[in-house]
Formats: sequence, C-alpha cells, structure tokens
Amino acid sequence: MAKKYIGISTLILLLIVSGCTPSLREEPEVLQNTEEEAAKTVIIPSLQLDENYYRTILPYEESASRGLVVSNLATKYDMKEVETGLLRISQNEFSPDKYLFQEGQYLEGSTISSWLARSNQTVDGLNPSDEGLIGEEKAKNAPVYITHIVEQNYLEKVDNTVKLAGVSVGLALNSIYYYQKEAYGATFEEPLTQKQIEENGKKIADEVVNRMRQIEGLADVPIVVGLFKQNSRNAVVPGTYFSYGVAPSGKNVSDWKAIDEEYILFPTAASEEKYRDLDTIFRNFKQDVETYFSNYTSVIGTGYFKDQQLQKLTITIPIQFYGTAELIGFTQHIAGLIKTHFNPAMNIEVQINSLDGAEALLVKKSGEEDAYVHIYTQ
Repeated sequence: MAKKYIGISTLILLLIVSGCTPSLREEPEVLQNTEEEAAKTVIIPSLQLDENYYRTILPYEESASRGLVVSNLATKYDMKEVETGLLRISQNEFSPDKYLFQEGQYLEGSTISSWLARSNQTVDGLNPSDEGLIGEEKAKNAPVYITHIVEQNYLEKVDNTVKLAGVSVGLALNSIYYYQKEAYGATFEEPLTQKQIEENGKKIADEVVNRMRQIEGLADVPIVVGLFKQNSRNAVVPGTYFSYGVAPSGKNVSDWKAIDEEYILFPTAASEEKYRDLDTIFRNFKQDVETYFSNYTSVIGTGYFKDQQLQKLTITIPIQFYGTAELIGFTQHIAGLIKTHFNPAMNIEVQINSLDGAEALLVKKSGEEDAYVHIYTQ
C-alpha cells in the first residue's frame, strides 16, 4: 500500500461535543487525501477529549483486517484489551499531543490469516508445523503460539501534509493450548510456560517486522511491537501485555522493555493473597452493599494494576429493582459507601446494571472525595 500524504485545503467551523473537557483548539482542519490521485476530503477533529486519547482523522477508516479479532481471540475481555493495551504502549513512543490515530491500513485480513496459520498450512505460517502430530503430541511439541495480530497507525502533520509516522502491532499469544485427543472428544489444556511464550513471541516479532518492512510505505517508519499474553477461555478478566520493543526506522527490534500489568478479580483467593489490604476494603464495601437490599445478584470488582499499584477499580453491581425511587436511593447509598470505604487517591468506577441494561454510573477520580453520579433515564 502506498504511503499516504494529505494536503490541507481549508478550514471549517468548530465541532461542538457536549459533556467533554477538550484540549483547546479553535477549529478542526479539513484535509485532502491525494493518494493515488483520488482526492478525498478528511478532517482532523478540533477536540481532544482527554490527554490520553488520540484524535483520529475523519471519516473514520476501519482496519484492513477488521473482524478478525472476534474469531481469533477467545474472550471479549481479551478482544478489548489487546487493542486498548496497545494504545497505552503506543503513548510511550507516539504522544497523543503530537500524533493522530488511525486503525491499521497495511495488514490485510488475508495476510494476517496466512501469517497466523501453521508453517505446513501456508508458506507464511508463523506457527510451528504439526505435520505427523496428533492430540497430546501436538500440544507438547507444536502448540499454536500466536493467534492474532492487531495493527495501529500513527500519523503526523508535517508542514501542510499529514503522513504516516509510525506503526504499532500487538501480537496476541496463547497462555494455554487447547486440544482434543480424538475428533469431537473432550478438550484438554496444555499450559505454556512464560519462557515459551516470551521466547517464541520475540522470535515471531522479528519475523513480523521483517515482513512489514517489505510492505510499501513501511520500510522506514518506526514500528512498536507489543507481546500480549491471553487469559484462559473461561476467565472473566483480560490478559495483558508483558513486553514491548521498538524497531527504529528501517531496522528490527533492538531492545525489549518489560511491562508489569495485571487484572485481578475481587473478591477472590488471588486478590486476598496478593492485595490483602484492598481485598479487605472491597469485602467490607460489598458487605455494606448487601445490607441495603436483598434483591441483588453479586458485587464484583476488577482491579487494573501497573507495577503492582492500583490504577483503577471497576465495580459491577447487578440489580433487580422495580422503581425509580428505589434506584435513586440505592445509587445515593453507593455514592456514600464509595466515600466511606475507598481512599481519595483511588480511581473508582461503579456500574449498576439490571436486565434492562445500564441503570447508573458512579465515577470517582483520583484526588476527588465525591463520585460523579449519573442515573440513566429512558
């Protein structure tokens, strides 16, 4: 695919987005895409919702491999995290203040599918050959290591043009290989060691970058590569990226950096063992929630940790309420419990849901004592 250059032609009025606190920019910029002599008008939005969010060019262009993530990853949690986690990694190399985001435009769906195959299935297959192997032999000697590749493009405005400035790719790697000893038989699990995952992930990353350098437009741009360790099929929290490296312009990855991230479910034996103090706080909060109404299902928390420090705690409370006044009273009670139980330094989000959908949302940001409360109305 040819490298994209976009020339600025004019300006339009400010787009107004309600309910946001954007960075100050007076007007969005209307650009003209002149690739392959087919002029196409695109826009750089004027508003940046948050310093951690990238602006995207409009109209939004979907990934060239859109849809593959659904078939290639086992859980909805990994489907989301493999993309959002890569966005976090990319911020280390491509600042949201300077760069624009675009979904991957260079790796076609057919290309990724061919790369994800076994080497005896396609000439480009990145997974080991299973020729002559069956069942447990295959699991022990030739497990599938990589199951998905996600691409993100980062654009930079230079003078009066916007062009590709860098690419990030996330490699989703198995932590467990599932197999059957006989057709239509029971499914067995073969856990992969961290050493297996990391060594094969880095080897695959080198090959992926080498191949990307052969694609027109990608020979000289920096490429960020993240290694994502998927969670098990029955997990209710996502896996995480555990390492990333940067391939400088025209080169391969020269250095890898470890990433210490994890998602922990509360309250569980794992949360009690690893984060005892927070687990105790959560259990006390849960107990107080349960004393208010008996017609609830459960209170579940998901903590996102970086370098073993809590970054955000998301709490889900399913309910079976029957009246608006009851919902308002319960939500007010939850707002009080958040203030009572959790440290002001914590980022807390509480989602109150029913069978009809979202009922209320409470958000307490770090440094704030009181939570922002929104009750959904029909």
